[in-house]
Amino acid sequence: MREVTKRRWRVVLDVLLALFLAFTVVSDSVTTRSAWELTGGLAVVAASVATARRYPAVSLGIALAGTLAVPFPYGDHVPVWTVFVLVAMSYLAGLRMERARPGVLTGAAVALLGIPLSLLVAPDGLGDWAAMVAILVFAGLSPWLLGRYVRVRGELARTGWRRAEEMESRQRLVADQARLRERARIASDMHDSLGHELSLIAVRAAALEVAGGLDDTQRGAAAQLRVSAAAATDRLREIIGVLREDAAPVEPVQGDLGELIARARASGLLIESTVDSEAAPPMVARAAYRVVQEALTNVAKHAPGAAVTVRVTSSAELTEVSVVNAPPPAGPLPGAASGHVGLIGLRERVRLVGGTLRAGPHEGGFAVTATLPHDAAPVEETPELREAADDEVGQSTSAQALELARRDVRRSLLQAVAVPLALFAVVLAVSGIAFLYQWNSSELPGAVYERLRIGQSRAELAPQLPEHQRAARPVRGEPPPPAGAVCEYYGSGRSWLCDDYAAYRLCFADGKLVAKDWFAEGAS
Repeated sequence: MREVTKRRWRVVLDVLLALFLAFTVVSDSVTTRSAWELTGGLAVVAASVATARRYPAVSLGIALAGTLAVPFPYGDHVPVWTVFVLVAMSYLAGLRMERARPGVLTGAAVALLGIPLSLLVAPDGLGDWAAMVAILVFAGLSPWLLGRYVRVRGELARTGWRRAEEMESRQRLVADQARLRERARIASDMHDSLGHELSLIAVRAAALEVAGGLDDTQRGAAAQLRVSAAAATDRLREIIGVLREDAAPVEPVQGDLGELIARARASGLLIESTVDSEAAPPMVARAAYRVVQEALTNVAKHAPGAAVTVRVTSSAELTEVSVVNAPPPAGPLPGAASGHVGLIGLRERVRLVGGTLRAGPHEGGFAVTATLPHDAAPVEETPELREAADDEVGQSTSAQALELARRDVRRSLLQAVAVPLALFAVVLAVSGIAFLYQWNSSELPGAVYERLRIGQSRAELAPQLPEHQRAARPVRGEPPPPAGAVCEYYGSGRSWLCDDYAAYRLCFADGKLVAKDWFAEGAS
């Protein structure tokens, strides 16, 4: 259903594009009143739009062929519709063509055919040549390059997203391994504590079994208790062994918080501590130990020299742990990037005892706090809870890379649009300055024109004539030049903004002035 909808939208967009381009053809043809231009323009639009999706190279060739109409006179102007058609089809061809070579060959063929044609056939050779070149460069080449750029950037972006998804999956795998590692550590803690208790029960049952004053029934019960305790110990060892096969070897939690903080102080950490965990059950006490241990490890790794405050308080219902460090005096160690694997495992430890963990920046430093209930079931892990936990810890490395890649794509796309526009503006400005200079330096004052006399020599008139001849002159309205004469053209004082600007023509034969004329655009 989605594919059908996309296909319908494509048809709608193609129809709208064709209607817009057809409108430009009709509008242009109304000005020229040329049936040939109208028919040819509509044919170019229909053929180029119809082939734009399946055969973009053909569509580009048709649009480029339409530019060959530029050198031929359709009234008094350059066909503007060719510019609109070429811009649209060049961009779409660059965007949709898998290979650049067909587009390059097509453009080169049209350029080799059209540029000489504009010089040889067109009525205003230089002007029509400049129009042809400008259209091919700015309406053909620039949009095609932009389309190619957008296509290549899109392919690179899609490849980057796939790569980033792989990185994200790998990072999730690392996080899962961290959780398994913490569970294995918990299993080791259980083995050490419960195995020790079960061993004591077995020893006491064996002592009771051989003690005097018991009848056979009591001794049998004591023997059964000893066997059951030994079997439970073996079973516990088997279960822990299975867990250890699924995760990397870990060291169980050993010692108490006082010893942990004392060792950290001895290593150089500045710690202010308040510890009261007497009322905490064993599993909660081990979770509190792990919170403090991981937090102090991160301080030593990422905030060397920072003062640390450790607070552990227990009540009848829960134990609260807080480890807060100030900003490091010399800043974090260079290259000490964190993948937050330790915090991920720590969060798993806290979750399994039914508690909550918060970790994040705090007044320039970092704070880790945990609330550990004494009698609570493990918190169910949901996708929403995991996502919130990841957001709290911070963006993953691959997520940051994705964001940077997204910004780079937006910035590069903006540059792809801005650079051609800036280049066009520079060329337009330089061309405009050169045109105005040539226009002003080819101006012949009317008083000087009136003093010129037929029969005067070119050498005699040279000091009175402008430095340059007028390159842009009226195309139509010029009277036939005298046979065998060489004519020069100069400005007559009219502004270049006028549609009917005029020019002076001086014709020389055998080095003498044989004719002088004034004519304007469209004059008969």
